[in-house]
Amino acid sequence: MDYIRATFRFSAFILGSFALYGTWFAGNLIIPNKQYWRQIVFRIWALYFIRLSAMRIEILGDVPKPPFFLVSNHVSYTDIPLLRAILDCVFVAKGEISGWFLAGRIVRDMANIFVDRTNRRDIPRAGEEVLSKLNDGEGVVVFPEGTSTKGEEVLPFNSSFFEFAARAELPIHYASISYRTDESGKTASDYICWWDDTTFIPHLFRFFRLKSPTAIVSFGCETVVNQDRKEIARQLWNRVNSKFVPMI
Repeated sequence: MDYIRATFRFSAFILGSFALYGTWFAGNLIIPNKQYWRQIVFRIWALYFIRLSAMRIEILGDVPKPPFFLVSNHVSYTDIPLLRAILDCVFVAKGEISGWFLAGRIVRDMANIFVDRTNRRDIPRAGEEVLSKLNDGEGVVVFPEGTSTKGEEVLPFNSSFFEFAARAELPIHYASISYRTDESGKTASDYICWWDDTTFIPHLFRFFRLKSPTAIVSFGCETVVNQDRKEIARQLWNRVNSKFVPMI
């Protein structure tokens, strides 16, 4: 039964995603407010993913209103539609995603920010792009662990990306993401967290086998402001980690 469910969801997700992208592309040619149109389509896509996967969402704390800069732990690609369904935002994505077939183009057209974390000279450029998005009234989300995890712990935050925030004395919001499955033999670590060598499409099919996973997003009640990027990373990690619920 779960394989039939996964097959239907996977097919519907691929077809629906391309249909929405085509709708965005056509509308983008005639709609004057490009940013607003893109935000609408991005949110519809995220809500479509949440509804298709029958994901239940539990929100703790106050959801920030744009413009905002928010950091979170990162356990899976599902974090993207999850947060986008809750927040009006774009994301800072690792540079290699831009090279993904078709998906890279879609991610770019939704105005997400690419950064080459292995090239320190690219980080200031990405930071300036974040500030530009904030000036345009958008929210921006970054995952400072630099990779998705198994869900057992929050990895140390990379402080280099906070240099621009330290210089601008930018208030930084934070959130913690956890999942649970409530299904015997199907743990969040195995079916949701994307940490092993499984490629995206097989893992997505595995995720869609879940009947109705639950996501828990816990937002902090205050922001972090500091002129030292390493202190920013330390404080944010401590606060995210304090809210994090390990997935086993």
